[in-house]
Amino acid sequence: MGSLIFSTLTLAAGEHGDAPPTMPDPKTTYSPYLQDTFPNQVFFGDTHLHTAYSADAGFFLNRLTPDDSFAWARGETVTSSTGVPSKIVRPLDFLVVSDHAETFGLAIAIQENHPALLKTEWGRTLLELAEPDTPQAWGEVYLYWAQAFIGEDEPPEMDLSFMADMWSNATESAERYNSPGLFTAFIGYEWTSGPAGNNLHRVVVYRGDKEEADQVVPFSALESSDPERLWDWMEAYEADTGGRVLAIAHNGNLSNGLMFDDVALTSREPLDERYAKRRRAWEPLYEVTQMKGDGEAHPSLSPDDEFANYFTWDVGSF
Repeated sequence: MGSLIFSTLTLAAGEHGDAPPTMPDPKTTYSPYLQDTFPNQVFFGDTHLHTAYSADAGFFLNRLTPDDSFAWARGETVTSSTGVPSKIVRPLDFLVVSDHAETFGLAIAIQENHPALLKTEWGRTLLELAEPDTPQAWGEVYLYWAQAFIGEDEPPEMDLSFMADMWSNATESAERYNSPGLFTAFIGYEWTSGPAGNNLHRVVVYRGDKEEADQVVPFSALESSDPERLWDWMEAYEADTGGRVLAIAHNGNLSNGLMFDDVALTSREPLDERYAKRRRAWEPLYEVTQMKGDGEAHPSLSPDDEFANYFTWDVGSF
C-alpha cells in the first residue's frame, strides 16, 4: 500500500514538471492622473542672463561666454572673469542665455577683429580704442558705443553684419549644451527697448533649434522700441522659419508704468481687444521678480498683502 502511494505521487510530480508554467493573470494598470490637465512637474532655471556677447557685460571685461554659462548651469565649475572658481549647489533644469540684441556680440567681434568692423569709421574707431585691452580702454569703447545711440544726432554709419556670426556662435552653444530630459539650453536674446529711460525690455525665447534660429538675426530696439513691432517680427519669424518663439516682459517695475499703459506706445490709441489678444499670444508670461526688484505687487496697490513690499524698488525707471 505504501509503494502504491509513492508511485502515484511520483507520477503526479512528473506530469506537473512537464507541463508549461502557468502565468498569473496580468494586472490591469492605469494612471489615476490621466485626466489631469494641470502641470505636476516643477523645473528651476533662469530666463535672464548676460555674457560677454552683451555690450553692458563685454565692455566691462566680462569674458565669459554662453558656453561658460550653460556649463555652470549644468553643475560644472567655471572660473569667473576675475579668477574666482564657481559651482552652483544644485544644477538648474534650464537656462536662457539672453544677451542684448542691440549690436549683439560686439565686444567679441572687437576682440576677434571682425572684418565687418573694418568697413566703417565707427568700427575702426572701436578697434583702435580697445587695442590696449585695459579697463580704461574698454571704458572708452563703452562711451563711444553709447554716444551712437544717445541724443538726437543721427547715428554714424555702421556695418552690423558681424551679428550674424555672433548669433551663430550663440545658437551653436545652446545646441552643444542641450541635453533632452536632463537639461534644456534655450536659444534666446533680450530686446532692450527703453524709451526715455523707461524699461520695456522683453526676453525672446525660442522653442526650436539652431537651424531655425540662424535664419534671422535678433530683432533689436535699434529697429524699433515699440513692442507691437517686436510682435510683428515674431509673427514673421514663425511664418518664415516654421519655428516658434515667445516673449517674457522683463523688469516692468522699472517702466514708470509704461509696461502696462492703457494706450499704445506709438499711436497713443486706447488699448482694444485686438491689442490684448496679440499681447496675450506673444507674451504669455510675465517676470514677477529678479535682482532688480519685484514686479508682482506694491504696497500702494495691495495694502493688505503682507508680501507686497518684498524687494520693492521705488526708483521708477533706469
